[in-house]
Formats: sequence, C-alpha cells, structure tokens
Amino acid sequence: MTKITCSEEQWRQKLTPEQFAICREKGTEPPFTGKYASCKTRGIYLCACCGNALFSSEQKYDSGSGWPSFRDVLSADSVTREVDNSHGMQRTEVLCSNCGAHLGHVFEDGPEPTGLRYCINSAALELQPER
Repeated sequence: MTKITCSEEQWRQKLTPEQFAICREKGTEPPFTGKYASCKTRGIYLCACCGNALFSSEQKYDSGSGWPSFRDVLSADSVTREVDNSHGMQRTEVLCSNCGAHLGHVFEDGPEPTGLRYCINSAALELQPER
C-alpha cells in the first residue's frame, strides 16, 4: 500500500471541519454523538481520510464509553500506535498506518479474547456495509 501524504490545505479540502479537527489535529468528538457509536450495521470500517480498511463490525461491541469500540483491528498493519502524554495522562494513540490520521486510543480494559478496547472517533471512520 502506498502511503498517503497531503498538505494541510489538501486535507482541509477533502475532509469536513469535524473530520479535520479530529483526524489531523488529534481532536475528539463528544461521547454518544458520533454516527457509529451505536451502529449495528455489518461491514468494514475504513479510514475516513484515505480508505484504509481498519476494523470489522464483527469486532465491534458496546463498551458504554460513547465511542465506537472494537476488540481488535482488521489486520496487524492497519494501524500504528504511539504513546500519547497529552491531557496529563499516558495513553496509547491509534493512527491509520496509511495516512497517519488520528483515530482514537486503545486501552487494556476490553473484553476477551484480546482484552483491548479500541476507542475510535466516528468522524475518523467510514463504514462500508456488507452486501
């Protein structure tokens, strides 16, 4: 897969203001407001910025956090992780491995078998429904 690189202006033209703030400026949407927070549609969740396949609806669950939550990624190379020391805490940031978009964070308080909770902003995702 070819890595996607765009200028700030190109991203601003491609994305909505909310998507730009979240994906390119590491923002977050308020809990329980994202379009996929309670979505039950089956399919594959893609990066809203570049279309990289990130998560399967089969791994999605209701964590009660207010953001779409997944037990695992679609494939090991779908995302990258970085230490995030912002807001006075240490977390693990989740980024699209293809374009570097901020997706959300991963926590080690999820259900088995992974024990992970990928807490992802709806604005960073685009659902490709099953056919």
